[in-house]
Amino acid sequence: MSTLLSVSGLTKEFGDNVIFSDVSFQLNSHDKLGILGSNGAGKSTLLKTILGELKADGGDISFASDIKIGYLAQYQDTSVSGTIKDIVLSARSDLICMEEKLREMEEKMSELSGSELSRLMDSYHQLSSEFDKKGGLYFRSEAAGVLKGLGFSDADLDKTMDQLSGGQITRVNLGRLLVSHPDLLILDEPINHLDLHSIEWLEGFLINYDGSIILVAHDRYFMNRVADHILDLSIQPPRIYKGGFSDYMKYRRNLVISLQRAYEKQQKEIQHQEDVIKKLQQFNREKSIKRAESRKKVLSKIDRIENPAQADNEVRLSLTANKRSGNDVLVVEDLEMGFDGNILFSGVNFTIRRGERVAVIGDNGTGKTTILKIINNILSPLSGRVRIGANVTIGYYDQAQQNLTDDNTLFDEVRDAYPDLNDTRVRNVLAAFNFTGDDVYKYIKDLSGGERGRVSLAKLMLSGANFLILDEPTNHLDMDMKDVLEEALNNYDGTVLFVSHDRYFINQTATRILELSGKNFHEYLGNYDYYIMKKAEADSTDNSDNNVNKTDTGKSDYERQKALKGSRRKIENELKDIEASIEKAENEKNKINEEFLDEAVQVNSARLNELTSRLSETEENLKKLYDRWEELSESLLEAGDY
Repeated sequence: MSTLLSVSGLTKEFGDNVIFSDVSFQLNSHDKLGILGSNGAGKSTLLKTILGELKADGGDISFASDIKIGYLAQYQDTSVSGTIKDIVLSARSDLICMEEKLREMEEKMSELSGSELSRLMDSYHQLSSEFDKKGGLYFRSEAAGVLKGLGFSDADLDKTMDQLSGGQITRVNLGRLLVSHPDLLILDEPINHLDLHSIEWLEGFLINYDGSIILVAHDRYFMNRVADHILDLSIQPPRIYKGGFSDYMKYRRNLVISLQRAYEKQQKEIQHQEDVIKKLQQFNREKSIKRAESRKKVLSKIDRIENPAQADNEVRLSLTANKRSGNDVLVVEDLEMGFDGNILFSGVNFTIRRGERVAVIGDNGTGKTTILKIINNILSPLSGRVRIGANVTIGYYDQAQQNLTDDNTLFDEVRDAYPDLNDTRVRNVLAAFNFTGDDVYKYIKDLSGGERGRVSLAKLMLSGANFLILDEPTNHLDMDMKDVLEEALNNYDGTVLFVSHDRYFINQTATRILELSGKNFHEYLGNYDYYIMKKAEADSTDNSDNNVNKTDTGKSDYERQKALKGSRRKIENELKDIEASIEKAENEKNKINEEFLDEAVQVNSARLNELTSRLSETEENLKKLYDRWEELSESLLEAGDY
């Protein structure tokens, strides 16, 4: 397995802002590396730095010799001219030139004879063999297949670039890149502007791609299927994990737990050392003071672990229904809707019952959002009926956040929606969504898409609704916020109906799927994986993990913990006894010193000798007690839970 790319200690800064630092990884042939990180973590910047478009501020980048690289940026060059078909085929200009040369040779064959014809035939066979070897027999059909997979029809292929939207231009450039077959594909958000069918096609293409891939994508399901390694820029130093997104999430959760434990352990160690230093200083003897100063120096040089909880700055979202709804939350009967004579759907019938989490999926333009607006009484259907069940209260999340008032501050937005809340409660709710301090006085119109989404979720949390209707709720949310929303919905005691293109989100939350296809709904009981399985008419397989008998391990862990606790208790008890003995000895020493001040004693040599002997014994005893106390303090630290 050859190494295509080696990155070591890579650092990039803009002014005083460190975008990323100490990024190191190795990419081998056939590796498919996914890059993850919150918004602003530097994912796109990392790609540009690796490619040399931006200069690194530290570290090394090394490519294998003669490597062919293909790069799809988020923002595309729109100046390319020509038809869709010609632009994509231009990726194989080498084969087109060979093809033209072969045609020229074929025409000359009829004009030559003898040795000249023989030489031409030899050249023709050599070129033809090379042409076949490089895929000349099928590159045109491959290009057509790629364009079809990316959502272009046969009628689209003769369109020129100036006739296309920005999203279509991105798809053309992606198609040209895929057809070129580079050794290393570097893709920055390649599924932007793709519908679900095109995303699924691209997944299959990349899974079977013979080269290596570096991938940035916000779609976690896509990342999970394509990537076999994950580079996480959100934790310092950046770490690389083997496996897809689901494997990474397990590793990351364990890592955060491990870091939190390490942080807490270090904090207890620091507190313990500070207590020891304080106590040594209280002993007020030269040796103890020197030891205290020595410990201070050691403590000042500790590489302190950052609190993962603070670094994570985790948003807390709790969704609770104020009252219980009836069993039938929503009943839709014979619903039909269209615009300007174009029927989007007709004869739609479904019922949603209390406690269900129902996902509506389908291609763009099929009417998914329209159905939600009809249920919310924002639009009126051409025909049919929508019945809301007994005691149902609706909370609506609009993907365009049209329920937000642009000229409001964040504080006013929440206060206007819930006037009974006091100022402290409003601030606390906004703080739970990472809006703190003066952030609450930002205007809605100045917020990013992700920030607007968080404000809408904050209002939704306060609504107390028992039926949530969500239109693309994960749009503009970063990965951590999506996790928060998934957990909140899974713990929600009400009912949820949502439209989403986020397959990972659907897979994590949905109990039923309604696919809008062919102007009607098709129902699937289960999550997205179940839907895919049924769509593919695949046989059901048992994917449950093999149970591992952990009884012995659990027992040994229990015994070990029990022994550690026993050892710690023993040390703690002896420490208490030692401290009591130290206090008693120090009192004895003070008493002897006071007796030395007595004038009668000062002229009594026998008494002075006795006191001097007692003081020497007491100080020697104290020395032993101090030393033993310090030994026990260290032992207590090593015993764990400190």
